[in-house]
Amino acid sequence: MKKILIKNGKVFTGDYNDKATVQDILISDAGEILEVKPNIEAEVLEVIDASGKWVMPGFIDTHTHYDAEVIASPGLKESARHGVTSIVLGSCSVSALYNNALDTSDSFTRVEAIPRDVMLPLLEKEKSWSTSKGWLDFIEQKPLGINVASFVGHSDLRIRAMGISRSLSENEKATDDEKNLMTTLLTEALDEGFLGLSTMDNPWDKMDGEKYWSHKTPSFYSSWKERKPLIDLLRKRGAILQGAPNLVTRVSAFNYAMASSGFFRKPLKTTMIAMMDLIGDRYIYPLVATLSGIFNRGFNANFRMQSPPVPFTVYYDGVDSVMFEEFPSGEALRHLAKNLDQRNELIRNKDFRTSFKKEIKKKFAPKVWHRDLSIAYILKCPDKSLIGKNFFQISEERKEHPVDTFLDLVVAYDKEITWTTTIANDRIEKYKKLYNSRNNIISFSDAGAHLNNMAFYNYPLQMIKRVQHSIENGAPIMSMEKCIWRLTKEQTDWFAVNTGYLSPGKPADICILDPAHLSSVVDEVSAAPIEEFDGFERLVNRNPKTVSHVLVNGNIIFQNDAFVDGYGTTKKFGRFLKKENIA
Repeated sequence: MKKILIKNGKVFTGDYNDKATVQDILISDAGEILEVKPNIEAEVLEVIDASGKWVMPGFIDTHTHYDAEVIASPGLKESARHGVTSIVLGSCSVSALYNNALDTSDSFTRVEAIPRDVMLPLLEKEKSWSTSKGWLDFIEQKPLGINVASFVGHSDLRIRAMGISRSLSENEKATDDEKNLMTTLLTEALDEGFLGLSTMDNPWDKMDGEKYWSHKTPSFYSSWKERKPLIDLLRKRGAILQGAPNLVTRVSAFNYAMASSGFFRKPLKTTMIAMMDLIGDRYIYPLVATLSGIFNRGFNANFRMQSPPVPFTVYYDGVDSVMFEEFPSGEALRHLAKNLDQRNELIRNKDFRTSFKKEIKKKFAPKVWHRDLSIAYILKCPDKSLIGKNFFQISEERKEHPVDTFLDLVVAYDKEITWTTTIANDRIEKYKKLYNSRNNIISFSDAGAHLNNMAFYNYPLQMIKRVQHSIENGAPIMSMEKCIWRLTKEQTDWFAVNTGYLSPGKPADICILDPAHLSSVVDEVSAAPIEEFDGFERLVNRNPKTVSHVLVNGNIIFQNDAFVDGYGTTKKFGRFLKKENIA
């Protein structure tokens, strides 16, 4: 039975060698594309008139932390409304496969800034599985709105094999039996179609909870020698290693690049965060881009950095920010987050302030946060006279050091003072190189995490808008065909999942957008509640009228800026995206 006919849209197939032309797309009742060509005549249940609109594959977001949200709110609306039809979770070494509710929650909630008082009760209520197959069976029963793929989290594996206490100890090494168990569990997950393994070497990533508060996540304590059997398995199976290096020393980035190399062996698909134009570390972007190319071409690697294609703007309440974990004084503040009296006593300490000032102004220390208080702007504060000012301005008015101003305001208002800053990708002139790099993938939205800190749910639309603007101005960053390929088929080919291309026989995962409304795609964020998280408010993106229709597996899920009835509650549209086997 022929179900839907999309008429008269400008079709971008996802292959940038295919010039976009006006065509029709015929979709079967089974959700498969039957034909892509002009002037299709067929009896169908529904016709979508896409005249003047662009028809393209649904976007894939390959770095998210929706592991909790997909349980409570399987529609994943904040991604779906922007044309994202497939997401990847299980990132940064944390997944929800193997362990009890408490240990799973505590590995997620601090580092990914997901409210513990929401995630822990949710897992205590819902979590009945302790295997990858058990998780998959559970997810398959949920009314998924979009498609879901997953990594296995290395921290999750390590807790399961070693127990929570030993997995968080610098003095404990995995035994042979424990390493064999991790390899067995990863093998089982790969057999189920999981993409591979996600790891973490960044010391910022800390545990939540009472017993292990401020311990680094388990993957950090794992040596590369311990990981070798897992990496060998990934290489053998054509699976993927996703990682995050130590963002303080950055030395472990070489471990990931070398693991990917293919001298006298098969290259290992390896993806790592993140290639960005950091304000506080301008040299790192060209250095990472150059070294990635050297490893891919000179060492026969298959290594891809992840790059968000938008200004990386963050929002924070007081010192409730993972950025403070990157230097000792900031880390000390975060450690005392549960005891404000002790924290404020520390902040008032003269020696502490001296250390804080010394560390925050180090010019050549590796850093993600620029630590420049002159470009950190106050958005909310009980003292309304401070709103719109940066901390440096206020310090000049008070005739004091900017750090003293910042810390005094934290003591006075704690989380009632909200501020924002952009930490990367602020220079538009650098976008052409970033967008066209052969050594990155357009990724790293962190969707589902850092709910009050950032929102990049619409980053594909942001990239399309910027590319279109460059084309209209006569200085194209790239062709629109290549732009859409980077957001769709390039990634689904690399991750080896069956979506991302408009062609007969492919699943009809489709985004239709109206280019006349690209101007509504803006960098600004707003707040909206997650009903299934007890109304917890998160930062979101809104771009009304830009996305005309979203289809998942041949079903319309979103049109006229609204989701269809039953979306995310009673009707299932999405599927588990299994990695295609590669010997």
